Amino acid sequence: MSVLTARNISLSFGPRTVIAEVDLDVSPGERVGLIAPNGVGKSTLLRLLAGELVPETGTISSTATVAHLTQETLHLAGESLRDHLARRTGVGAAEARLQRAAEALAEGGGEDYPDALDHWTAIGAGDFDERAEAVCDRLGLPADLLDGRAPDQLSGGQQARLRLAAVLLTRAGVLLLDEPTNDLDVAGLDLLESHVRGYPGAIVLVSHDREFLARTTTAIAELDEFTHGITVFGGGWDAYVEEKANADRRAHEEYETYAAKRDSLAQRSRQTKEWSRKGVRKATNAKALNDEPGRNVRAGRKRAAESLGAKASVVDRQLARLGEVDEPREAWELRLTLPSAGRGSSVAFTLRQAVVSRGDVSLGPVDLTIGAGERWRITGANGTGKSTLLGALLGRIPLESGERSIGPGVVVGEVDQLRAEFSSAEPVVRIVAAATGLEEVAVRTLLAKFRVGADAVLRPARELSPGERTRAGLALLQARGTNCLVLDEPTNHLDLPAIDQLEQALETYEGTLLLVTHDRRLASAVRVDHEINVRDLLTFPRAKGGRYGA
Repeated sequence: MSVLTARNISLSFGPRTVIAEVDLDVSPGERVGLIAPNGVGKSTLLRLLAGELVPETGTISSTATVAHLTQETLHLAGESLRDHLARRTGVGAAEARLQRAAEALAEGGGEDYPDALDHWTAIGAGDFDERAEAVCDRLGLPADLLDGRAPDQLSGGQQARLRLAAVLLTRAGVLLLDEPTNDLDVAGLDLLESHVRGYPGAIVLVSHDREFLARTTTAIAELDEFTHGITVFGGGWDAYVEEKANADRRAHEEYETYAAKRDSLAQRSRQTKEWSRKGVRKATNAKALNDEPGRNVRAGRKRAAESLGAKASVVDRQLARLGEVDEPREAWELRLTLPSAGRGSSVAFTLRQAVVSRGDVSLGPVDLTIGAGERWRITGANGTGKSTLLGALLGRIPLESGERSIGPGVVVGEVDQLRAEFSSAEPVVRIVAAATGLEEVAVRTLLAKFRVGADAVLRPARELSPGERTRAGLALLQARGTNCLVLDEPTNHLDLPAIDQLEQALETYEGTLLLVTHDRRLASAVRVDHEINVRDLLTFPRAKGGRYGA
């Protein structure tokens, strides 16, 4: 029996259809990976399943509590970490509901009290404080931070752990997760995978992490960008990849067979009709009408023409009866190229006895030379200083001591972890125009190729979706031309076809590459010459890392 059921649900935003006649059944213990290109409607479908949006047609029902954890978290002013986690996990709302029911009960009402109490118990509100302290301590977020620091005061690595804590603390019969792997390091991914595999309820999750999907899912639900419907593939990610490839091959073969037969019949029909017309003309020419032998010739030609006309009609009927097969539609594809700005200096970056600090992290003294054209991967657990090292190399963070140099011919193109270039109120079209020197028409064309549409380019850049901000960053790389790429978690919020394109573009890129990624399949696909773990550069170990990332 399904614990979550959607029947014939549809939803449009104005003239744009997002979800069309979708059916979905999720069984207890099932883990469904929901995939589609960016902007097609995955997050919208999760909101429908969570009851946050109402479908225009169809019904959604569930026999259990449904919890939805979005990919971007809202930080409320003055909210402590404890309050933030209570709100994210639904515990805060359950406590407020129970409090209202208890007050109504005291006044002689309280019909909702039994249901409110059952919900409060089911969602884990009774022991939430103890569980929150244990989980945060395990993730390297000491319990004394729960009431003493706001979420927006945390480092990027700590915020990733906070999002993971919300997943680990949420109790629901159906858990809806939107991009839960973003920004997690290897230890965090391992913990999340273990939690998802062992979760007693059902899970529907959106992720572009192929390794995570392969390790956790029992089924893949693909949302089609053309029909806006869903196809469910059983057996998890690897089975989906194989079955999808086979289905695509069969669809192309069936269409090619149909098209060949259709074209052959149409050609026979045209040819036979042309022969018939020629026969009629010959049967009625002047010479054939003047004498008895000519009349006989005319009669024979007329019979032959009528026979050909009959054959053409038979062919036309065969063509009409031929079952039409739709031509497979080609999905949008990010065609990414990374043009070079020339070789530049022979040495791209140098650190000599450099010491740099930011927040709780202190690195150094560091001696590091990165030559032109070298490919480096920077690794380490969240919060240990990967972005700090990049900031030191790029000159964004001042050194406490030591020396830094950047080659005079180095032209840097960067996709940073927070996509900071697109965090302002400026429209994205102006940001890209200022950075590239392109006219607005050319910028619009460029962004359209990266699936940042006309309705998005004039909005404040900070209002773009995470996927749109990432694709806009890649568009900048293509427009600028570089001889040094700095990529900090570039696959966050990118869809699967775009990740494949990024891998291919990086394979042929001839400039210097500095790569930070926890995407395990990207890491294995992109060749590097050197790898450096920032753990080896720490001036002193973190005061309290817990078991996570230790």
